[in-house]
Amino acid sequence: MKILDRYILSTYLKSFFSVFTILMLIFLLQSIWVYISELAGKDLDIIVVMKFLIYVSPRLVLLVLPLTILLVSIMVFGNFAERYEFAAMKSTGISLQRAMRSVGVFIILLAAVSFFFANNIIPIAEYNFFNLRRNIAKVKPAIAVAEGQFNQLKDINIKVSKKSGKNGEFLEDVIIHQKKPNSFGNFTVIKSRTGKFISNADSEILQLILYNGNYYDELQPANYQKRTKNRPQVKSSFDKYLINIDISDFNNIDFDNKDASSRYNMLGINELNKTIDSLKKNYINSTNEFSNKILADNSINRLQKKYKMDKIETFPDLLTLFSDLEALSLINISSNSIKNTKSILNIKSKSNLIAKKNINKHIIALHDKFTIGLMCIVLFFIGAPLGALIRKGGVGTPMIIAILIFLSYHFISIFAKNSSEDSSLNPIFATWVAGIITLPFSIYLTKQATNDRALFDFNTILMHLKKVLSKSKLLTIFKIDV
Repeated sequence: MKILDRYILSTYLKSFFSVFTILMLIFLLQSIWVYISELAGKDLDIIVVMKFLIYVSPRLVLLVLPLTILLVSIMVFGNFAERYEFAAMKSTGISLQRAMRSVGVFIILLAAVSFFFANNIIPIAEYNFFNLRRNIAKVKPAIAVAEGQFNQLKDINIKVSKKSGKNGEFLEDVIIHQKKPNSFGNFTVIKSRTGKFISNADSEILQLILYNGNYYDELQPANYQKRTKNRPQVKSSFDKYLINIDISDFNNIDFDNKDASSRYNMLGINELNKTIDSLKKNYINSTNEFSNKILADNSINRLQKKYKMDKIETFPDLLTLFSDLEALSLINISSNSIKNTKSILNIKSKSNLIAKKNINKHIIALHDKFTIGLMCIVLFFIGAPLGALIRKGGVGTPMIIAILIFLSYHFISIFAKNSSEDSSLNPIFATWVAGIITLPFSIYLTKQATNDRALFDFNTILMHLKKVLSKSKLLTIFKIDV
């Protein structure tokens, strides 16, 4: 490696690792803020918190790495241009592309490493992160009751509009769905204006006291077959109601327990390919079975024997063959059949939408492992020439430009992926569209910087525009001199 290559690469690497570290710390702090409701008030030891940060870090690399490459490329090559080091290189016959070669090799190697990282490290981290979050959620559930949403505590589902007090023990507008043993569904609903949690450090019972409320209980028939839509309901009022919750299971949580099934973001390429094939086959088989069943249930059975008719009689209205009572009965039966079929089709349509969305998420996760490498390369070939063109180093201007470009790239990518989940866009195209859009921009910037031209050469643009207009004879029509 020549001295010039070593100098450029060492300068780039020093800035790269320092910026990468700073951005990782910023994104880690942002992640802690996002998940603060899951961590606060749990009395978690430092080991569990460190595990949480370690498991969440790999997913942040997918954001931090491309942003770091873009920002450092603008900073370093902007510094070279600002200090006229590029001018000195060009005077000795060294072009911008030649100066970028050593860093370009590093970026290509980094893209390959990022692919390995996305395929092998991130799935393991996501699996551990998901299970750790589930285990943390089981610790001190009374403190974890969030406002405005239902929270599961053993056999009750509780929702509160507002919490107050030092530990959030005072509750307002409480709604509880309570399960009964040996039964499915929530048949008991309790509503109260206020409530309070009472706990003792030496006790494994958490007391929930409700004040000024109502108790609703839907009675279930002894024979399940005799159930009806309109079931009897018991309503009672209370001034004070006590619920004891056994929290002994919450005090012995194994944070290393991993019992969650694999999701799309926990799989490597091989597993994703197998899962996608399996999901597609299940989707097709399920659709075909449903179609055949609907056709069989709603079609007229064919006669088992063949009859030769001498004469075929026609009727203006089939209902005239029946009495008024029979005709009314047939109309009701047909109407109910149509309603049932329509309801079944709506349910199946929603089920198919969920299944298709799941397939698309797996496809997006598969192609995301490849796009991270492309993102690194494209953003480097945007940042390096852009830094040479704007001739600004440091943190100020490059930081603003890098953030604007990265946010545009990230917004296009996220928008396309979200649109592809419901099949509005092809999921494969959606994962690559941001790279496809920015690739011509990177080629244009590299060409402009190599030829030492301005970022936007308006004279050249006007010249090409005049050629186009002259060919279309518009200038002649409006009598405009070129």
